[in-house]
Amino acid sequence: MNNKVNVAWTGEMAFEAEVNDFKIILDADEKVGGKNSGPRPKALSLVSLGGCTGMDVVSILKKMRVAFDDLNIEVTGELTEEHPKYYHKIHVIYTFKGKDLPLAKLEKAVNLSQERYCGVNAMLSKAADVTNEIIIEE
Repeated sequence: MNNKVNVAWTGEMAFEAEVNDFKIILDADEKVGGKNSGPRPKALSLVSLGGCTGMDVVSILKKMRVAFDDLNIEVTGELTEEHPKYYHKIHVIYTFKGKDLPLAKLEKAVNLSQERYCGVNAMLSKAADVTNEIIIEE
């Protein structure tokens, strides 16, 4: 399976990306000539990681018959100081809400996603140290 996206320049530092018939505006900060009209490309890689692992975890937990009320995934990336700047450390926080959630099953679902199923994690972990933690809120 191949994916194809189109990224078209719209002026200044902005681009419009078309992904699966959805449009995303990308732009730079005003300090570097942009108008701050959209997210930065590197930050979108963190979004991709959060979405990829989140979909995995939800699917795995459904198969395990683990019901939860909510799931929030926060992804933080630390950039290198030198150019080309890239994320060399990435931390993923999974916050589950629900009553009597089984930590062992949550950990298993997160680990399966991170180590086996999430292709975005597989790519990013070649360049960055990717860590995670689980928080449970009742």
